[in-house]
Amino acid sequence: MFQALAMGRIGMVKGVFEGVKVLDFTWVGVGPLTMKYLADHGATVVRVESMKRPDTVRIAPPYKDKIAGVDRSGYYAFLNSNKYSIALDLRNPERIDMAKRLASWADIVAESFEAGTMEQLGLGYEDLRKVKSDVIMYRACNQGQTGPHAKFPGYGTQLVGLAGFTYLTGWPDRAPVQPFGAYTDIAAFPFGGSALIAALIHHRKTGEGQCIDLSQFEAGVQFLSPLLLDYMVNERMAEREGNLCPYAAPHGIYRCKGKDRWCAITVFTDEEWAVFCQVIDTPEWTRTLKFTTLLKRKESEDELNKLVEEWTSNFTAEEVMTLMQDAGIAAGVVKTAEEVRNDPQLNERGLFWILNHREIGPYAHVGQPFKLSKTPAQPRMAAPCLGEHTEYICKEILNMSDEEFIELLSADVFK
Repeated sequence: MFQALAMGRIGMVKGVFEGVKVLDFTWVGVGPLTMKYLADHGATVVRVESMKRPDTVRIAPPYKDKIAGVDRSGYYAFLNSNKYSIALDLRNPERIDMAKRLASWADIVAESFEAGTMEQLGLGYEDLRKVKSDVIMYRACNQGQTGPHAKFPGYGTQLVGLAGFTYLTGWPDRAPVQPFGAYTDIAAFPFGGSALIAALIHHRKTGEGQCIDLSQFEAGVQFLSPLLLDYMVNERMAEREGNLCPYAAPHGIYRCKGKDRWCAITVFTDEEWAVFCQVIDTPEWTRTLKFTTLLKRKESEDELNKLVEEWTSNFTAEEVMTLMQDAGIAAGVVKTAEEVRNDPQLNERGLFWILNHREIGPYAHVGQPFKLSKTPAQPRMAAPCLGEHTEYICKEILNMSDEEFIELLSADVFK
């Protein structure tokens, strides 16, 4: 087993983070997603997990064959390719020495718990500096490590409301709708990845470590900057608009031929409108005065959308998309998960990595959405089962003797 793990990199191009060692205490979304970015590009990432309190996404569906289990979650598998896993219950004080031993090996220590949790465990930034003076600590807390709300627990599903996304999502005559998933997790991870790159460059130049305090709340707010600026300057409050856009019409998701088939279409300018009209064979209604300019189309938008859908419903979503795109009009099929998985563009570019998971079997992990020409991200290992690499980490990374490992194992350190 050890030889197989060690041989995983042979014959592969080195990743840009090759040689970077990461001790990963993060869980759920933003932390694991950021560490996946490093792992996919060559870093050695060791996840610290516990049988007593498994990562939330380990017990979140979808499950392989719809059979629940901590090692059967597709959600967890998506977030954790190319990582190792060690089982270690940090709530037991006797385990902290083991955690510090791992920290002394790492270049980066990452965590995403409620603010102050790592300090309570004796693993805060100042504690870790005593173990390794040049450590880089990455902290992805909900609202940062400081401030009156720093210790509020929660997930990205609450933060999308706090940051303002929920209020803006939905129809103007209805209550707000929760955006799908923990959107702030997705919004925050590029900031975390960029900050870690900057910290690694700084370390290379100076030999100094540092602490990165990432607020998922603040990262999410960045994506609403134009609306915040509009309020600050013009005192204009953004409201729910459904699928509408203030500077485009038609703009929406239109029903097409077939069961639950849709196509998104956007027309920004009057010049594009003229082309759009040609694509749909310029029916009489397109020549009426109330649709001749963008401002007029916005005033009659409900009627416009009904008329557009009368046309799209005669064609498949793919036919609508092709007709529009060929004419230079922005359009796209609303795809199912199955269609995304089988998308020829994504598969040609190798976005999906088929890796053999110990419990799930062959599984399509999602790689990285960009390619580095000299140091591309590469698949090496499927996401780990909980504690799958405990023995390997102890013996091959920490150089433990068989006797010491057996002694710790007997003392129930690895839980």
